[in-house]
Amino acid sequence: MAIIISGKNLTIEDLVKVARYGEKVELHPDSIEKIKKCRAMLEKKIEAREIMYGVNTGIGEFSEIVLSDEQIKDFQKYLIYNHAAGIGDPMPIEWVRGAMLSRINVHANGNSGCRIEITQTLVDMLNKGVTPYVCQKGSVGACGDLSPMSQIALLLLGEGQAYYQGELLPGKVAMERAGIPIPGLHARDGLAAINGSNVLTAMSALLLYDTNNWLKQAEIACAMTLEALKANFGPYNHKIHEVRGFKGAIRSAAAIRKVAAGGDLMEKRLKVKVQDAYSMRSTPQVIGAAHDAVAWARQQVEIELNGVGDNPIFFADENLQLSGANFQGTPVALPMDMVGAAITMVSVLSERRMNRLNNPALSIGLPPFLTHNPGMFSGLMLSQYTADMQIVEQRILSVPASIQSIPAAADQEDFVSMGMNTALKNWQILDNAYGVLGIEFMAAAQALDLREKYDEQKYTFGVGTNVARKVIRKYVDYLDEDRPLYPDHNKMKELVKSCEILYEVEKAVGSLE
Repeated sequence: MAIIISGKNLTIEDLVKVARYGEKVELHPDSIEKIKKCRAMLEKKIEAREIMYGVNTGIGEFSEIVLSDEQIKDFQKYLIYNHAAGIGDPMPIEWVRGAMLSRINVHANGNSGCRIEITQTLVDMLNKGVTPYVCQKGSVGACGDLSPMSQIALLLLGEGQAYYQGELLPGKVAMERAGIPIPGLHARDGLAAINGSNVLTAMSALLLYDTNNWLKQAEIACAMTLEALKANFGPYNHKIHEVRGFKGAIRSAAAIRKVAAGGDLMEKRLKVKVQDAYSMRSTPQVIGAAHDAVAWARQQVEIELNGVGDNPIFFADENLQLSGANFQGTPVALPMDMVGAAITMVSVLSERRMNRLNNPALSIGLPPFLTHNPGMFSGLMLSQYTADMQIVEQRILSVPASIQSIPAAADQEDFVSMGMNTALKNWQILDNAYGVLGIEFMAAAQALDLREKYDEQKYTFGVGTNVARKVIRKYVDYLDEDRPLYPDHNKMKELVKSCEILYEVEKAVGSLE
């Protein structure tokens, strides 16, 4: 069933369905009328020769230059040409589709001033699978994501390039094969197609969706490691977290309890230390803080998804146009910088738990580096090196981009969000996070197997822990003797990315939300 686009109530989950899984979209009839009404008002203002930024003036430093009647239409074409100035590798298709959906939802509010043909063409491109080729780099996150959005807008002229049915084709060919008419660009159409932080917002929405799943898997890995280290589960009691009051910590502790439920440690059937190290007992506070950061970022991203990021903005009922700066990406860039740092923080905690599994002085009786024949074999010694390298890269990437503004356009655009840098580096941070967590999962499964094989004190693990270990063993065998580990590391990284562990554990114990 198609998702109805009205300018309101678009969620991150909706965007994922469309961008990643190809769900169809449809403009709400009320939005169609709003778009047409706004356009009619704009055309009257053009006829009256009212001065409007980006309609009958230049843009940026050229905003004081008034265009002639003959120049107004051609200006939109040249606007798209000169802004399609990106560089680098192509964006993943889901980023581009998400940006297109985000822009459609802006138009659906009826404040952008473009023709309905522009919005409907973007809808048709989504529904028929025409995805513009867009370079990853070039946007400074104000006046919106102009460079990548212009590569999308080239298709509205029958130009550029696009993917269609698995081929990269000239834009006109892709549109013809999909049966989509080329609308061309009239007055205002070009700027209305590009003037918002839609790529940054779409990338952030997708990342937040994936980060939530990654954090839930971090809680599963934590439970496995805690059981392997014979942890005291007292710090996971709900009362501890409720009395402090942070929602994320309450949620995180509950998730870890769910995974470990049914095991001897969770049910207090084994003698344990009075108090464990921070990396073992403060996970709810740390992952919980990450949950809270994601919750704030989600709020900001969904406001942006349903807001009007344009300049100028048209108010048809008041016969009014106002110029401002709603294209500014900072409201999304700032919380997303925090999310990148939060992912890195949780990865550091994961590596510290993995270190305790490897270190015989800290592992409560596990063999050194999780090998039953230390000296001859080195076990998972080098797995920690791999995790550490990725964390250092994450730390470097966690420097905020939202404080890195460099003035542009002859200082007319003298503060920009650099939100695209935030979005790009966050995907690199998350990619490393999959690898770090995969290594903790692998180490925890190895440690649990060693407990079963060699521990004199046998004990039962939690239901969720056993399910997670069973999934891991479908892809990575127990390390009985040393072997090259890079295939295991890569398999584990892809396993975490696939969320199979999460899905199977939630089937067994219920949602970890």
